[in-house]
Amino acid sequence: MSVVFTIGHSDHSLERFLALLAAAGVEMVADVRTAPVSRHVPHFSKAPLAGALHRAGISYLFLGRELGGRPNDPALFTDGIADFERMADTDAFRAGLRRVATEATWLRVALMCSEKEPLDCHRSLLIGRALWAGGIEVRHILADGGTVTQKDLETALRAQQGPLAGEALAEAYRARARAIAFRRK
Repeated sequence: MSVVFTIGHSDHSLERFLALLAAAGVEMVADVRTAPVSRHVPHFSKAPLAGALHRAGISYLFLGRELGGRPNDPALFTDGIADFERMADTDAFRAGLRRVATEATWLRVALMCSEKEPLDCHRSLLIGRALWAGGIEVRHILADGGTVTQKDLETALRAQQGPLAGEALAEAYRARARAIAFRRK
């Protein structure tokens, strides 16, 4: 079984971020931000980040068009909120997943977005969910250097959402996604 990691750059220093990647043995960062720019931590903007990763011996791959959390297509919104289930049903998303799965067969890949906590980010609620459902183990690198699995997050989601009737896990994902997803203005 392949393994894919995820990480949020948060407000880490570049040195701390690289140390987290090194501790997990990451060989490629797949940037899944729709807009790979950061005003608050400019070392995480696309060009400086790609250069720093290269110098650290880590490959950089931009997949924000395929796997980003802020779609351009109005049909991918429900009530002005990015709809992760609709996004997961697009050809572009499936192509992005295939690319990640292919890279993960020969490299240790980490999907990167900006949010610190995995449950506050589409990298777990959209991408990690789809990878896990497809038989790929997903491990989320936390700010303290520890990791949690997608299965651990699913347990936490169920606990956060309380008792749910029917398809409890799908409802828990949907509720959390609606709480954190991009909202059109």
